Amino acid sequence: MNDLRVVFFGTPKFACAVLETLIQENYNVVAVVSQADKPVGRKQIIEKTPTHIVADKYNIPTVQPLKLREEIDKVLAYDPDLIITCAYGQIIPEVILNYPKYGCLNIHPSLLPKYRGGAPVHRAIMNGDKETGVCLMEMVKAMDAGRVYAVEKVDINEDMTTEELNIILEKVSSELIINYLPKYLNNELEGMIQDEDKVVLAKNISKEEELVLFANEDINEIYNHIRALIDWPIAYGLLDNKRVKFYKVRKSIINHTYHNGEIIDFENNSMNIACNNGILHVFELQFEGKNKMDAKAFYNGLGKNLIGHIFE
Repeated sequence: MNDLRVVFFGTPKFACAVLETLIQENYNVVAVVSQADKPVGRKQIIEKTPTHIVADKYNIPTVQPLKLREEIDKVLAYDPDLIITCAYGQIIPEVILNYPKYGCLNIHPSLLPKYRGGAPVHRAIMNGDKETGVCLMEMVKAMDAGRVYAVEKVDINEDMTTEELNIILEKVSSELIINYLPKYLNNELEGMIQDEDKVVLAKNISKEEELVLFANEDINEIYNHIRALIDWPIAYGLLDNKRVKFYKVRKSIINHTYHNGEIIDFENNSMNIACNNGILHVFELQFEGKNKMDAKAFYNGLGKNLIGHIFE
């Protein structure tokens, strides 16, 4: 494996598990291609992407094109025999896909053909799915449409957040590399053609989808909506024209006579909000203009004056 030249495409923390595994399994990763480093915070300090940090740790060169299609030569200069991608964030031009001797493989966190696209984990939780998984798949010109060489399923419990599910999927992704990449390179995996009639798209989360509408959604929709956006981008509700972000929640399915969206009380260390068919218990939140805090601290400040107020 030391003579197989691997170029890895990936950007966020999720991709780091795959990159680290390739390195630990002694694959010859000759370059990492990442999205550009970006300014962060009020001071706009440039921070390296997670995969850039890993690449530096192992003295692997990093390529960070703003537009990959305009810097193809920089990637192909590393003469890859194999390309592995995981949550890169740009469309990879066909000339790159066609270059490596062993092709291009992608680690995709869904049960393809369900949830092709950029937010498969968010969508699985938002839709209340009971299972998901990770696929080792062929990269082709069409998005997430190639042959599936291996798949591992993962259960989703009803309280799991995207953050928690990603931790499990990272581990499974690493296992796919360990267990199946050698078989792929030895031409032992046939690959399954995806059923185009079963394709479900997983579009990126829009700004509009960050807003929870208590008047329109029932308790299960609200609960799935909020936990799908933890730990990013974080769902919020509108209370007296102020944003309230939800960081830790639970639900109860009960009948009640309150208005949907009404803050009932702050019992049991949570802010309790009436919803259609149940109660949303908020344990950690962030009121607009304030720091994130637990519900007890919020009650001791603004919260005690908001009982009876109604989220939109």
